[in-house]
Amino acid sequence: MQVFDASEARERRPSMALVWTALLAVWIVWGSTYLAIRVGVRTIPPLLMASARFLVAGTILYLIVRRRDPRRLSSQHWRSAFLIGGALLLGGNGLVSIAEQSVPSGIAALIIASVPLFLASGDRVFFGKRLSWVAVVGLVVGFAGVALLVGQSVGGRFDLGGMLLLIGASISWASGSLYARAAPQPDNPVLGAAMQMMAGSLILVVVAGLTGEFARLDLGGISLESFLGLVYLIVFGSWVGFVAYVWLLKHVSVSLVGTYAYVNPVVAVLLGWAILGEAVTARTLVAGGIVIIGVALIVAAREPKPLAGDPAGAKPPVRHRLSLRRSRRVHRSDRSLASR
Repeated sequence: MQVFDASEARERRPSMALVWTALLAVWIVWGSTYLAIRVGVRTIPPLLMASARFLVAGTILYLIVRRRDPRRLSSQHWRSAFLIGGALLLGGNGLVSIAEQSVPSGIAALIIASVPLFLASGDRVFFGKRLSWVAVVGLVVGFAGVALLVGQSVGGRFDLGGMLLLIGASISWASGSLYARAAPQPDNPVLGAAMQMMAGSLILVVVAGLTGEFARLDLGGISLESFLGLVYLIVFGSWVGFVAYVWLLKHVSVSLVGTYAYVNPVVAVLLGWAILGEAVTARTLVAGGIVIIGVALIVAAREPKPLAGDPAGAKPPVRHRLSLRRSRRVHRSDRSLASR
């Protein structure tokens, strides 16, 4: 019989300083990726930039992980990687990169903050998952905030096409995350993420070719700022932020990790205003605050008690108060929004 040693458990518990360092990394790094994308797409075609980012980040991460985990990967694993990578990186990050050519980075981050709203909605519609009344209120409030944000484009303040692309990116990211929950994937989440980056980068480069981005690519015309933005996305957005995120999932509560969902847009808005001089109107602040409140309600919502006849193992709603194992599956590729 193994005797529980409280002192040993305390020794294994990470220090609060380390926890807060990792949290700040996820909050600030992922929040700042919208700024890096906005700067990068100034002189680099958006889909090619996203493809280069994930090809470099994913390939290096894959090689590192495979040295320690040489287990055979099945064709189903790669099929899932392409489906998830397509939804998250082409439909999600790719559309964000295109949209940020005409939409400020802070506004883009606020729209993408609606991803948990689409996750919860999809869980209810496609998986029949019951939502608590708090989550329902969160959906109503959050979508009202999104409508208020998009409404600014009607008066010509922001590009309507770009705003609609951001909503499409949110839906695509949520769809890929829901599919990832039950898709065959490697046990190692870092390996799975690396595979999705590699697969997604291949899809991105094909679509970039079909849309004529190679013809518009001017290597000599790439500015230093855009190049540094790309490097920042690779090193910090796809490596530092993700490693901190995975570490946090193993050592702290999922609800605490989930705070990135409503801290990231605040960071993005502040950085866009401070560095790029993006205007922040009262309407933007109100609408963004409403979206964040809606997301916070969904993240904090408790699991409703099952009704008679409800399956005990029903699919969990995607709002971060999940079992640790299922949460890792849902958010296994979550680094940007996207990314991020």
